[in-house]
Amino acid sequence: MAYFVVTFGRGPRWSPDCPRRAQDGWDEHAAFMDGLVRRGVVLLGGPLGDDVDEGPALVLVAADDARAAASAFRGDPWHGTVLVTERVTRWTLWLGEPPAPA
Repeated sequence: MAYFVVTFGRGPRWSPDCPRRAQDGWDEHAAFMDGLVRRGVVLLGGPLGDDVDEGPALVLVAADDARAAASAFRGDPWHGTVLVTERVTRWTLWLGEPPAPA
């Protein structure tokens, strides 16, 4: 098992007039992401920057490889619509430990 940082940016269905948690399908997206956390796939995640409604989102994923890390989000109702995957990068963790799955 390895760690990957997945960065998400605004997709074509992102509404610039709405806060992040008011975007279409927020409840379904949040439920999907909570499921990934419960399964131990997503270890940490959230928006980057001072304004949670403006910046990209970063998620720390435990997966066998980059392809598995990226594909973990395919069932997300926001995948490719409200959010798009910008980058998947392997992270070699030297300090600390990620949180244990819930």
